[in-house]
Amino acid sequence: MIHEIFPVGPLQCNCSVIGDEQTREALVIDPGDDIEDVMAIVQRHGLTVKQIVITHAHIDHIGGAAKLKRLTGAPILLNQNDNTLLKMLSVQAVWTGMRPPEKVAIDASLSAGDKVRTGSLVADVLHTPGHTEGSICLYFAPEKKLIAGDTLFAGGCGRLFANKIMLTLSLIGIGCGDPAYLTRKAVSTINAADLILIPRKGEEKKENSA
Repeated sequence: MIHEIFPVGPLQCNCSVIGDEQTREALVIDPGDDIEDVMAIVQRHGLTVKQIVITHAHIDHIGGAAKLKRLTGAPILLNQNDNTLLKMLSVQAVWTGMRPPEKVAIDASLSAGDKVRTGSLVADVLHTPGHTEGSICLYFAPEKKLIAGDTLFAGGCGRLFANKIMLTLSLIGIGCGDPAYLTRKAVSTINAADLILIPRKGEEKKENSA
């Protein structure tokens, strides 16, 4: 597995480029901004982007998706429960002080139990609502990698926003929510021994079995 993790945009959200070493097919996860940097990594490895996966529809994760699609032709995948947030990108831009992104059109919805494939690499889709209604994680079981989006921050869980009021508060910097909204069932299927966690921001973390 080729896996490059790097921060993008003013909020320094982790973006991942994952590629199959044999087929050179790739997927990009959470291209929130700095698409020139994303494409530089793709080209350096000689990859072809086949899918663009968005863990949730906050602007720092999805802001560059339309530009990346235009450059690669790859479809954009997002859980449909975040469609309301998707329609609010211009409002999110105002609240966060970011420039308004291009309009993003979703090509397909990702739901619990779906699988995302690129070459021989396969990730299970875990629906983990809480931070947003449509938040997902991607779990690459053979590699024991969990790409958590904002479900996990480095050092803790992401803030949880159950509705638009909570979203509004989150975007102006007021934390709120209840950890009970996390989907424990989704993550309970994962063997945490030696799991490699890729959080929303910061370096990957390995969970030891000890």
